[in-house]
Amino acid sequence: MPRKARLDMPGLLQHVIARGIERRKIFIDDKDRSLFVDRLSKLLEESETDCFAWSLIPNHFHLLLRPNRFELKLFMRRLLTGYALNFNYRHKRAGHVFQNRYKSIVCEEETYLMELVRYIHLNPLRARLVADIKELNEYPWCGHSVLMGNKAMEGQRINEVMIRFGRSISKARHGYLDFMQDGIAHGKREDLVGGGLKRSLMGQVETLEDIDIFDERVLGSSDFVEKLRREKVLQEKLNSGITLPELLVRVAEYYGFDVDRVRRRSIDATVMAARDVFCFIAVRILHHAGTNIAPFLNIKRSAVSHAVRRGEKVVTGQINLIMEIIGKVH
Repeated sequence: MPRKARLDMPGLLQHVIARGIERRKIFIDDKDRSLFVDRLSKLLEESETDCFAWSLIPNHFHLLLRPNRFELKLFMRRLLTGYALNFNYRHKRAGHVFQNRYKSIVCEEETYLMELVRYIHLNPLRARLVADIKELNEYPWCGHSVLMGNKAMEGQRINEVMIRFGRSISKARHGYLDFMQDGIAHGKREDLVGGGLKRSLMGQVETLEDIDIFDERVLGSSDFVEKLRREKVLQEKLNSGITLPELLVRVAEYYGFDVDRVRRRSIDATVMAARDVFCFIAVRILHHAGTNIAPFLNIKRSAVSHAVRRGEKVVTGQINLIMEIIGKVH
């Protein structure tokens, strides 16, 4: 049976797993690991991709990514190809380094972000690369040590994780560490590697047809799966050639404002919604860079990401709203 195409759209949280060919080691020494992390960090910054968790195991790695500008496949192609060339050169070998197809699982962010951060960051402990959580705190080849403040890595999103545990960094780290320790007893979470909800419901429904809304490429609820399907259909209909000024005019017209009012910050709820919808369509649908949108609306790059998520809530279930704004109602 042929494999299904990936659900690869900017703005989606994705759990990525890549293994060595024939399960061989892809990290032989710390120089390999360092080169991989440096390449990963550089690509995260260049492509405006958010990374929430990562861990390197000798024959595979895990990443928790949210590409904001480009599709995941473009990011992974650069990451894997560049590393493989360097790996073969260093170790005087030829041929494939990775299995031909990395695994990517689209995840419902609000439900699974923290569970996946914990799952990925506990991998070195489950693989017995470290003896305990104390050693994991200092382990340099996992994003957990970055969250604990013992290692630095440009591109890893620390604040979006730690803010969930407290306002001060010391309180947040204490809460996060408790959260990690609680997860040790859970062992390997098969329900976090795609189609988890489908498996968890197997004993509660009479036939597989009752749960065909679930998708093995997705970790999330039936509503989330259906939302992804709608967005995929929408994207297939769109031409991404609309500029930011053109989009702003269309959003302003839709809401009945002049352009300058949408560009200015406001406490008016409708104006705020218009700005959020503008950011959502610009980033998620038309693939404009957040760094270009930020000065356009006089906000910070991080504020664009927050606006995109708020805009997503505004347009949820309202595909006609988007189609009307971009002028392609069919």
